[in-house]
Amino acid sequence: MAAQPWKTDDYFVSPWNYQDEVTRDLTPPARVSVHDVTLRDGEQQAGVAFTADEKVRIAEALAEAGVDRIEAGLPAVSPADMEAVKRIAAAGLPSRIFAFSRCMISDVEMALEAGVEGIVMEVPSSRHIIELAYRWPYERAIEATVESTRFAHEQGLEVVFFPIDSTRADIGEFLDLIQTIERDGHMDGLVLVDTFGVLNPPAASYMVRKVQERITKPLEAHFHMDFGLGVANTLAAVSHGVGTVQVSITGIGERSGNVPLEDTVMALKMLYGVETGIDLSKLYGLSKLVRELAGVPVPPNRGVVGDRIFHVESGIITTWVKNVGQKDLTEAFPFRPEVVGQSGPEIVLGKGSGLDSVHIWLDKLDLPSAPEEEANEILKQVKATSLQKKGLLDEADFRRIAESVLKSSTVGA
Repeated sequence: MAAQPWKTDDYFVSPWNYQDEVTRDLTPPARVSVHDVTLRDGEQQAGVAFTADEKVRIAEALAEAGVDRIEAGLPAVSPADMEAVKRIAAAGLPSRIFAFSRCMISDVEMALEAGVEGIVMEVPSSRHIIELAYRWPYERAIEATVESTRFAHEQGLEVVFFPIDSTRADIGEFLDLIQTIERDGHMDGLVLVDTFGVLNPPAASYMVRKVQERITKPLEAHFHMDFGLGVANTLAAVSHGVGTVQVSITGIGERSGNVPLEDTVMALKMLYGVETGIDLSKLYGLSKLVRELAGVPVPPNRGVVGDRIFHVESGIITTWVKNVGQKDLTEAFPFRPEVVGQSGPEIVLGKGSGLDSVHIWLDKLDLPSAPEEEANEILKQVKATSLQKKGLLDEADFRRIAESVLKSSTVGA
């Protein structure tokens, strides 16, 4: 770790994150693996559907960015899903390709047919959801899980056990379940699953500790964003030794979505000093690709990949950016735009602009410089126009205002 890990040429975060009093009880791995679920859980977002060609394209982009494992889909869903999983598994990508399945031997057989290396096997772990939503006896679910996980292992697949709705299960019953599957069935790894996004960070840490008391298998985190805490919970889990994070591009997924890959790997790298192997400069491009193919827009101020996070309207921040220049840009932003594949910063004109914004735009459009009185008049009209438009000014708007003010000044002289 760098001697000053909170401040580099590329980013500037809080030194408080690295104080001994903060970190002394944390045990994160030096390297965390990234398992991307965009092609399976991400596609479960209402209204999202990827063709097989699109899935292959996304998988190639994920692999290029350095994602360790790609969850290519659930072959049992449809022939199109089977085709996509087969094609991705056969593509020779550097990422490891996994399928998702229910704890059913028929699902495992389809994963084998698809040619994947590993399989994520799900079963409900809370008695109430098994009995009410699935209308199964609890014992039947356990028996099916033991039988199918053992079968998958015997067929040479890496088996990652994925107990749904763990965080609403009775904790004793949940811990007994995972011990039973480890003993009587098979798991190469266990996913801590917060299906409905209902954990808080202290509870995520508690979950990790309780599971570590019972089993020694590698742990993974798969949390959701229903209360906006999925990233925080994932970071809490990693802080206590979880070695794999399950994420999706820009957080697409069921209901409120999965934990976003971008936010997670950036926070791990810059706030915790934990590597993921992800090429951060690919993040914006990945997000743009998935947004385009999924037809899912994101707010322009969304963290890391928002289209306007390096646009500066505020007069105060414009002055900061002007004064610090490119060399010390992290005095005005927590990280440089190029780190995540963005460009900027860009000074834009709106209701919040200041005099420095006016002078920057006059220079940008090769217009004459304006004395103080004229600059203030231009700014006044910029603010009024922005309020009228309820948005930013474009070049034509500003040119019209500036030329009108400067012309009036010349005529008056």
